[in-house]
Amino acid sequence: MLIDSHAHIDMPEFDNDRDEVVERALKAGISYIINIGSTLEASRKGVEIAQRYDPVYATVGIHPHDAAYANSKLYDELKILLDKEKVIAVGEIGLDYYRDYSPREVQQKVFRDQIGIARDINKPIIVHSRDAKEDTLRILKEEKGSGLRGILHCFSGDEKMAWECIDLGFYISFAGPVTYTNASRLREVVKAIPPERLLIETDCPYLSPHPMRGKRNEPMNVRYVAEKIGELKRLSLEDIARVTSLNIFRLFGFDNNIEKEGKIAYKIRDSLYLNITNQCTNECTFCVRFYSDYVQGHNLMLDHEPTIEELITYIGDPTEYDEVVFCGYGEPTLRLDVIKEVAKRIKERGGKVRLNTNGHGNLIHGKNILQELQGLIDSISVSLNTDSSDKYNRICRPRFKNGAYDAVKEFILESKKYIPDVTITIINSPDLADAKECERIATEELGVKFRERSYNVVG
Repeated sequence: MLIDSHAHIDMPEFDNDRDEVVERALKAGISYIINIGSTLEASRKGVEIAQRYDPVYATVGIHPHDAAYANSKLYDELKILLDKEKVIAVGEIGLDYYRDYSPREVQQKVFRDQIGIARDINKPIIVHSRDAKEDTLRILKEEKGSGLRGILHCFSGDEKMAWECIDLGFYISFAGPVTYTNASRLREVVKAIPPERLLIETDCPYLSPHPMRGKRNEPMNVRYVAEKIGELKRLSLEDIARVTSLNIFRLFGFDNNIEKEGKIAYKIRDSLYLNITNQCTNECTFCVRFYSDYVQGHNLMLDHEPTIEELITYIGDPTEYDEVVFCGYGEPTLRLDVIKEVAKRIKERGGKVRLNTNGHGNLIHGKNILQELQGLIDSISVSLNTDSSDKYNRICRPRFKNGAYDAVKEFILESKKYIPDVTITIINSPDLADAKECERIATEELGVKFRERSYNVVG
C-alpha cells in the first residue's frame, strides 16, 4: 500500500468529485492521503476532510505565499486546529523566492514562527522551499532543537542540500517532476539518498506525473512517482511502498503497522535475503545499524539467531526467487556452518545462492573458508568500501586491527578460485572512497567485477 504524503484535495478542483477521488485512490492501492494546509481557510477545510474520510490525515499551516497575512490571531487559530484529531503536522511552511508573493523577510519570520509552534507541540513540519536553498537551510540549522523534524516536500534541490536536510533529521519527498524527461539532475538525487529517508507525493492538483501531464493530478497518481523511484533505486513497487510507508508511520506515528519483530527472511526485488546474525566484525561509520533497526522497510534486529531448520522453513521453494542471499544485519560468515548447510539444501532444490560479506571470513576462522564454499555459493559480493588501508581502518573500524584491508583483498583474490561470480562493492559516497581508484583495484589489480551501491541499499 502506498501513501501520498502531500496532497491538496481540499482545493476547489476537487469539490465536484472528492468522494470519487478518494475512492479511486483506495482502489489504486493508496492506503493514506495526507492533506496539506496552505492557508487558514484551506487548513480548516483539510481538517474537515480528514474527519470525513478514514484514509485522510491533515496538516495545517501558512504557505510562504500567504506569509504577509500571518498574525498572532491566525496563529491562535492554527493552534486550535492542531489540537484536532488526525492533524499530524504543521505545514506547509517555508520560503518561496520564485514567486515572492510575500516579502522575503516576512516569509522568514513566519517560517520561524511556525517552526516554534511545531516545536512547542512536538509535531513535524512540512517544508516548502523554492529558489531559497541557502535561507531554508540556514533557518532550519538555526532553529534546530529538540523534536524538530519533518519533510522537505516536492524536493527540487541538489544532492548537497538533500544530505544537509537528512543530517538535520528530515525526510526528502519527491513528486511528479521526478518522472519528467528533463529531470536527470533530480533523478541523480534520488539515486544518492537512502530509502530510509525517502517519501513520495503528488502535490495534487499540481505536477501531474509524466503519463498524466496536462490533466488534473490526484492521489492515485502517486503510483507513477513510486514506480520511477523504484526504477532508479533498483527496487520493486512493493519495496518502495513498504519503505516509504514505514517512513511515514515513524515520522507521524499515526499507524501501528510497524514490524515489531526482527525478520529472519525478507524479500527485496525478486531475491530472498537471509538475516542469520546481527553480529559483525566491522563497525562501519556509515552503517544503518547505528540509527535504525530497519533496512528497506524490514526490521532486521533479531531476538535470536535462527536455526538451520528455521531458515529452511522460511525459504520454502528457493526457485521462486532469482537467488537466496546471505546478508542481513551482520557478517554471515560468523555462522559458517549454517551457511554451508542451508546453501547445500538450496542447491539440492535447484536454487541459486549469493553471499554478501565483509571479506573477513578467513580472519574469523583462521583458515581458508572459500574452498568449503565451492559448489555451494554461485556468487559472492565483498564490501571493500574504500581504497586504502588507512581509510578502511578509519571508516570500517574492523575488529582485526592489523592488516584487515589487505586480508580482504586477499580474500577476494582467493574467491576467484572457488566461486564463479565475484564482485566488490563500495558505497557511492566521495567521503568514503575514490570510486575510480576502487574500480581500478577491482578490475585491474584483483580481476573481479565492481559495483557502487547506494547508501544504505542492501545489494
